[in-house]
Amino acid sequence: MGLIVQKYGGTSVGSIERIFRVADRIIEYKKAGHDMVIVVSAMGKSTDVLVDMAKQISAYPSEREMDMLLATGEQVSIALLSMALHQRGYDAISLTGWQAGVTTEAIHSKARITEIKTERIQKELARGRVVIVAGFQGVSAEGEITTLGRGGSDTSAVALAAGLNADRCEIFTDVAGVYTADPRVVPSAQKLDSISYDEMLELANLGAGVLHPRSVEAAKTYKVRLVVRSSFTAEEGTYVEEVANMETGRVVSGVAHDEDVAKLTVVGMPARVGTLSRLFNTLADNQVNVDIIIQSSYDADVTNISFTVAASDLPKALETLSSNQAGLGFEKVDHEEGLTKVSIVGAGMVNNPGVAAEMFRVLAEQDITIKMVSTSDIKVSCVIPAELTELAVRSLHTAYGLDVSEEAVVHSL
Repeated sequence: MGLIVQKYGGTSVGSIERIFRVADRIIEYKKAGHDMVIVVSAMGKSTDVLVDMAKQISAYPSEREMDMLLATGEQVSIALLSMALHQRGYDAISLTGWQAGVTTEAIHSKARITEIKTERIQKELARGRVVIVAGFQGVSAEGEITTLGRGGSDTSAVALAAGLNADRCEIFTDVAGVYTADPRVVPSAQKLDSISYDEMLELANLGAGVLHPRSVEAAKTYKVRLVVRSSFTAEEGTYVEEVANMETGRVVSGVAHDEDVAKLTVVGMPARVGTLSRLFNTLADNQVNVDIIIQSSYDADVTNISFTVAASDLPKALETLSSNQAGLGFEKVDHEEGLTKVSIVGAGMVNNPGVAAEMFRVLAEQDITIKMVSTSDIKVSCVIPAELTELAVRSLHTAYGLDVSEEAVVHSL
């Protein structure tokens, strides 16, 4: 017996039938004697519907009002799930993020959690209730409703687990755990029994959508025992922990890909001290995140700087550079879209030379052009043409011995 925090994504609560299925799973845990705190996302694609309605009214709606609007999606889910538990004869209470004590920065649409005041939740648990909390949302110190941005419900769940000192945090999704690649792209991908925080954080940052990077970072910081499981089967999931089970001796744990990539090259920057600082501080001041960076000089006075950004940030990056061209002193900006970043990740790479060379060999054999490369102790990333994504991911998955014969099952709306 213990305290367990569970998070159910939008697919898991995408219909009334699925909400009752979630309720029945929660009841199984209650019967086993556990205290339960449940975090849920908005139903199915309801957030997309809300965003679409807002855009029909304004192309650039207020971020404050967008938070007010989007926060309602999770409130629908928590109320319906609470009703389903009542219908099954179990006491439950739904709480919005602010009722649950989730305090955030005073930033709309991408706030970070600053504090969890758990008194209300603990009081409801003491009454024997299942506590159902709206994910993705909180309240600022000024009393403003805020949302946490992409992956916010994962982050809500991990933060609550840390604040409540829960025995574990279970993230329920449409796949059975963390796979060696996206099973939608590689049907032969295998489910991992366990993976380290560092490997999971790399995979999440590199495009693996099963967990958001912020939730993994929080789990690592606060030593939250994290489990990724399917909300559609009783299959054991993947444990994310400090040191993963090493019995496989696997050098590469997974292959990830991110299709939201664009490349920019700033041509003719002055080659002097402070050039990089001025360029990237200018981008940062305008909320443009930069990923891979390559600098190349063709004479003593001038340098070219290439870097990647999220494709969705490309217009903002181009506008920022254009408006600051005179101050930065460059000649022009070239850009390229239609790119993907494909990556291999594995803690075993540290002590195994030749892993990157094998990646380059496999991509060359498939006639895949590598445009940029980035490495760390446990990952190698290559930027390639987007139309070759599936070929690259599947080829690398096979080359590193990650295929299994049985195809993965993915549940969807």
